Amino acid sequence: MKATIYDVAREAGVSIAAVSQVINGKGKISEERRNEIFLVMERLNYRPSVIAAALTGKKTYTLGLLVPDISNPFFAEIAHAVEDQGHKLGYSIVICSTHNEDERIERYLTLLQQKSVDGMIIGTGMDNLELLSPLVDKSIPIVSIAREMASPYVQTVHVGDFEGGKLAAQHLLELGHTRIAVLAEHLKVSSSRERIRGFREALAGAGLELPEASVKSGGYDLLRDGKRQTMELLQQEGRPSALFCCNDLLAIGALQAAKALGLRVPEDVSIVGFDDTILASVTDPPLTTIAQPIEAMGKLAVDLVIAQLANKADAKPEQVLKPELVVRKSTGAVSK
Repeated sequence: MKATIYDVAREAGVSIAAVSQVINGKGKISEERRNEIFLVMERLNYRPSVIAAALTGKKTYTLGLLVPDISNPFFAEIAHAVEDQGHKLGYSIVICSTHNEDERIERYLTLLQQKSVDGMIIGTGMDNLELLSPLVDKSIPIVSIAREMASPYVQTVHVGDFEGGKLAAQHLLELGHTRIAVLAEHLKVSSSRERIRGFREALAGAGLELPEASVKSGGYDLLRDGKRQTMELLQQEGRPSALFCCNDLLAIGALQAAKALGLRVPEDVSIVGFDDTILASVTDPPLTTIAQPIEAMGKLAVDLVIAQLANKADAKPEQVLKPELVVRKSTGAVSK
């Protein structure tokens, strides 16, 4: 038989009212006791009726997560981190892939509102922030993850993209590289713009310029774009000795292009990525990259949404985490 709230109360040794308070995030119950009750609920496979909760205006214990493409390892790892933290706190996560298309974003936002999600985590690019107005009107908490969002109603969690770009440039400069090109996804993505800005500033500090012709940007088919852009760069006269790629998928495309052209990495061309997804450690050669603290970002995004639901939101609108250079085998000293 399906477990009931009475079964949970009896198993946990508490009153029905206490279980109800835990479900609805109310009452003066210690965090340790709440977790014990959640564990009993999980063991008994007890799930409060989300539909009934929505109809009565109560919490549904569901959060929406919008990402550009769940097949992108970076966003797959973001989704895993968000889902894991949500699960620990008794929340289910509804994940939607938007392909950065406002039409899809609008459709998913409408769908998630119809499902009465308690809060929204947005990791996708948006041209039209007016799409968030219905959520704001309903006081649905919104947190942006892995990208900045210029809205006073949205808290953001992202890595220091500008600082990450500087780290990549400083690493290549230390290796003696001066002929450097940059691969980016679509430049409407704020993280790419900031990474390039940081990279350019670090080069300028060393007396070098990054010409616009040395910055290649494409669409959202990152592997294909990375390979195509790198093929173009490495076949031109005075080809670059190093590439900074604004994410790991572009960098993997660059590795494929170098191999197709018979060039060695890093002897003929050094390649730096950004993200440090699981793929970065299994490429041939393993990829030097700028690591984002993906697990910490996912955990913090969920915590910020739940803090808003409990009216305990941090007044700080932006949480910026620190990037880290991870040196592997795809970068080396410039050939003389």
